[in-house]
Formats: sequence, structure tokens, C-alpha cells
Amino acid sequence: MIELAAAFAVAGAASNAVGTAFQRKAASASSRSGVRLLAELVRRPLWVIGMCGVVGAALFQSLALVNGPLALVQPLFILELPFALLVAAPLMHRRLPHSGWWGVGGCVAGLAVLLIAAAPHGAADHAPLTRWIPALCLCVGGMAAAVLLSGRGRSPARRAALLAAASAAGNALTAALLKSASGTFADHGFTAFLRAWQTYGFALAGVAAVVLLENALQAGPLAAAQPALTIGDAVISLALGITLFEERIRTGWWLVPEVCGALLIVMGVVVLSRAVQHITVVPVAAEERHLAT
Repeated sequence: MIELAAAFAVAGAASNAVGTAFQRKAASASSRSGVRLLAELVRRPLWVIGMCGVVGAALFQSLALVNGPLALVQPLFILELPFALLVAAPLMHRRLPHSGWWGVGGCVAGLAVLLIAAAPHGAADHAPLTRWIPALCLCVGGMAAAVLLSGRGRSPARRAALLAAASAAGNALTAALLKSASGTFADHGFTAFLRAWQTYGFALAGVAAVVLLENALQAGPLAAAQPALTIGDAVISLALGITLFEERIRTGWWLVPEVCGALLIVMGVVVLSRAVQHITVVPVAAEERHLAT
């Protein structure tokens, strides 16, 4: 079911990108932060559309995790970065420069090389509590540290990157807990799903990740937040898949193309981040300006 898992993961990345772009547009018009920001955004239609994208992404992610390893599914969410920029540009009435397309190509090609070479495998859905405790401590501790480091004295780009990194840790933890809870549902039914602590764990981690994401999108530019979010999510998820669920990737000489693929992804992200800083404004039609006023 690896192909099916990959297809669901790509659909989830696209859905999450749409959600992120609409949330960014809604959050950029607010000066609030924390829970007050979320309370204000729930009344905005654009944010509601964005949340529909996030919910759709969660459903696709669940289906992907049931059918494939975490080490495969979450790295595919790197595709959220080019998807998000391609959606956000027209939404914000901007045009992505030609260099941005090279960045998109680098991300896609690098991800393909990395996953083909690594060939993540192993489909265990459960892990003993002795593995969960250190994983939870490291993820929650890392999230708390990133939030503390993103104080008001930091630059907007650094605050956005740190808060997005905290959200990435929350997303990766949510995915790991979701994989375990989904496996319980598939194996033992809905009643066992409701009794599993992982069910309530992924709900709490997911809410924390959403709150952190909203603050990251409001704190600084998307070019700073999105790379930290997508790459951080992929790296942490890969680590959780290997340590929690005993998933494996190919080593030996396969490490050479894996490293090349990873470097190509990083280069693509850097190119995209620079391209975003040179996005040009698309003239808005007179009818649209009249409606906006």
C-alpha cells in the first residue's frame, strides 16, 4: 500500500498548503497574538476556508499513515512548501519570479531522489510507553524552548522561524500519535480508539501546533515560517518513525543519493525563500478595487 500512502500524503500536502495560504492572509491583518489571535480569526471567512484545508489535510494524513510508514508520509509534506507559495502568490495578488520555479523543481526533484534512495519501510503502528516518554519529553521540551526564544525582542523573521519550528515539532508529534491511534482504530475498532491515550494526545498536540502556526504566520514573513515548518516537520517525523515505530531506511552506498536529494531540497527551499522576497505585485482590476473599498 506504499503507493496509496504516497498519493494520500501528496493530497494532504496540497490541502494543507491551501489552508496555510488562506490562514496567512487572514492572520496578516491582525495585530493580536496567542489565544486572542485565534479567537479573532475564527470569525473570518478566509480563516475558516483555511481551516477546512487543514482538516482535509488531517484526513488525508490519517489515510496515508494507516497505509504507509511515518518516515515516508511526513517527508512528502515538504511538497507543502511549493504548493503553499504557488497558492499564496495569486491569493495575495503577487507573481512568483522565474527563479521560484527553479526552487519548486529543486524541492520536487530532491524529494523524489531522497525517498527513492531511502525507500522507507516498516509498518508498525504501535510503540511501547518506554519509547513514548522520551519522545514526548523531547518534542514538548523543544516546542517550549522555541517559544521562549521567540520573545518580542527578536526580529520578525526569527520569531516566525522559531514559532514555525515549534509548530513543526507539534505537527510531527501529532502525526506520530495519529498513526498509533489510527492503527488502534483499524485493529480494534472505535471503542478502543476512544480509550487510547494517543487519541487525546494527538488532539492536544494538534491544537498546540495550530496555535503556534497562527502566531508564526502573524509574527513574520511566510518565507521565514514555511521552510522551518515543512523541513522541521519532515526531519522530526523521520526521527520519530525510526525511534518509535522501528521504521528503516536504506543505508550503505544509498546514503550518497540520499544526501544529494536532501541537499537539493535545501537548495530548492533557499531559492524559493529568496524568490518570495522578490515577488512582484500584480495590478488589481478596477472592479476588484471598487469592491474592496
